[in-house]
Amino acid sequence: MKQAATELGLDVLTPERAREVIEPVRASGAELGVVVAFGQLLPDALLDAVPHGFVNLHFSLLPRWRGAAPVERAILAGDRETGVCVMELESGLDTGPVYATERVRIGDDETAGELRARLIERGTALLVRTVPMVPEWTPAPQVGEPTYASKLTVEEFHLDPAQSAVELTRVVRAGNPRPGAWATVDGKRVKVLRARPVDGADLDEAPGVLTWPGATLATGTGHLVLEEVQVEGKRPMAADAWLAGFGRRHLSLPIA
Repeated sequence: MKQAATELGLDVLTPERAREVIEPVRASGAELGVVVAFGQLLPDALLDAVPHGFVNLHFSLLPRWRGAAPVERAILAGDRETGVCVMELESGLDTGPVYATERVRIGDDETAGELRARLIERGTALLVRTVPMVPEWTPAPQVGEPTYASKLTVEEFHLDPAQSAVELTRVVRAGNPRPGAWATVDGKRVKVLRARPVDGADLDEAPGVLTWPGATLATGTGHLVLEEVQVEGKRPMAADAWLAGFGRRHLSLPIA
């Protein structure tokens, strides 16, 4: 956005806090403001600084997943569907009425990065179609029970083998690319970038044991096949190749 605006000869301000640009926005002559992934609540004085207020492109089907991490929270919760909303900004956290919505199915193996890329593409088109109509349309109030997408922490992406393989797969998908699902193996932190669940009926290891060949982790329910990993300080690689580097024909490792 900054590059495009600069090439068009438009003024670009990069405030640390939204309140710093209230007067410049009021003096700009703009009729409408647009916010995408700004990460701050806008004060009422800024919302009132342009005639038609501000709209926001939000990556969920509001009121589900208001807040900072709607894409990751949808995957972690096992949602089958999400979407994009163009909404009117209010002083509350993603509480404003909605101008337009588009629904998007979440792929079974889709990572947060892949899903976000699709939502950006669909949301951009929806935003461009909707913005010219904002002065004429009346947005609809949000309907349903709100849920909140709190900020992500590194700790919640620790892979706990007591969970089921299906749950751990969601953690892996939601953590890719950031902050990354992880575990400690042989004293080193390892990120798991891709994995898939299997029922593992022919394996009898206790939860938390990682076996090779196969790069298979026993879990509370089922087994998790690790497909791509990244050892701290190294590039991503196939999980089977990483475990082969331990130099044993058969390998069982506890993870922590």
